[in-house]
This record gives sequence, structure tokens and C-alpha cells, in this order.
Amino acid sequence: MQLELSVDRSSPVPLYFQLAQQLEAAIEHGTLTPGSLLGNEIELAARLGLSRPTVRQAIQSLVDKGLLVRRRGVGTQVVHSQVKRPLELSSLYDDLEAAGQRPATKVLVNTVVPASAEVAAALGVAEDSEVHRVERLRLAHGEPMAYLCNFLPPGLIDLDTGQLEATGLYRLMRAAGITLHSARQSIGARAATAAEAERLAEEAGAPLLTMQRVTFDDTGRAVEYGTHTYRPSRYSFEFQLLVRS
Repeated sequence: MQLELSVDRSSPVPLYFQLAQQLEAAIEHGTLTPGSLLGNEIELAARLGLSRPTVRQAIQSLVDKGLLVRRRGVGTQVVHSQVKRPLELSSLYDDLEAAGQRPATKVLVNTVVPASAEVAAALGVAEDSEVHRVERLRLAHGEPMAYLCNFLPPGLIDLDTGQLEATGLYRLMRAAGITLHSARQSIGARAATAAEAERLAEEAGAPLLTMQRVTFDDTGRAVEYGTHTYRPSRYSFEFQLLVRS
């Protein structure tokens, strides 16, 4: 597909950034789909009347964001668009599926553990009482996207490993007759530990997005406490802010 690309030389915005923005928009809107070849730098430079270093800088900025990858003998290829997750009570699995990201799950831990003080407070259970702990690695297009650690009260649902790898946790809860009503959530960022970096295919010390969430059913009971880490190159949260009248 021939992309409609142009640059405005009278604009104060750097030429490489103008090109990078247009390419990113084409990826986000699906004009450039995962697996598409971008064409080589010489062709792009000639078509737009830009220098090769300018085109190379634009492409490198998208490589750094994880949207493009340079493959020896193949060229520059679209990897995938970043998932922009709305702040609503939805599961990562559903959000990835809606974004066409072909989600997959690898269950790392599925067991019963004594509740720590933090988990007990979140779920409203006694400290050291048994809770279910599930650790999962969520992938999209075969690449790790997020590490998910969730705690649930005992006996809430049957947490079968095969089902957890086939679908999302919230879908399993709804299928068990649990009506999810609301959640309390906090978002942050921090440097990846060595273990986290290895899990998510990042460098140790790389920035990670973090999210903690306590989810409640329609009776006000806490049904899940999650603490998740995400790769910011692959993932972001979107906020809608309203003015109080």
C-alpha cells in the first residue's frame, strides 16, 4: 500500500518527527498492519525529498517505541500498534482482543497461599487465611505484554489453569455468575527488577507501568486484588477527564 506522506518544511516541528507521527498514525489506525514492510529508507527519502539520516531518525524513534523492527534481509517491518487501554472495568484480555492483538496467556503460578497483610486488607479477609494466587504472563503477537498477579478469595470460582490460558479472568468470573460492579485502581511506574525484566523481555532497570486494582461485585464484596506490570512501549492507559459543573 502506498502511504500518503508529506512534510511541511515551514513548520517548526522537526521533519523527522513529522514523518514519525504520520507513520505512527498509520500503524495505530490499521493502515499499516502488523507484518507490513515499510519500504527502505532510500525510497522514502527520495519520495519525500528528505535526507536519509532524517528518515532513519524517524524510523528509529518508532523502533524505540516497539512499533517497528528492523529485520536483516527483510527490511523494516511493522510489529504492532501500542494498546491504549481505557480506564474502565475491563480485563486486559478483552482489551487486547478488541484491539486485534491476538492475546495469549501463560499461567506461571496457580495455587493457594496464606494472605499477606496487604492482600488481606484488599480482599477483606483475615491475615494468613487462604487465598488463591494466580500469576500469568499476557502476550500479544507472541511478545510479552504484561505480568499479572491476582489474588481471589477461596471458593469464589474454579481456577482451572487450562481455562485461565484460554480466556480472561473476568470472563471466567462472569461465567460463574459473579456480577462485577466497580473497582478501586491506582497506576504508577517504576524500574524493572532483574526478574521482571527477564519475564517481559526488557532490560533490568527499564521503566514499567504498574497497576493495582481491587474489584468489587454488586454486593460490595471484594472479589479480586490484582497487581500488574506492563511494558510501556506496548501499552498505555487512556483517561477521560470531565469538568465538574
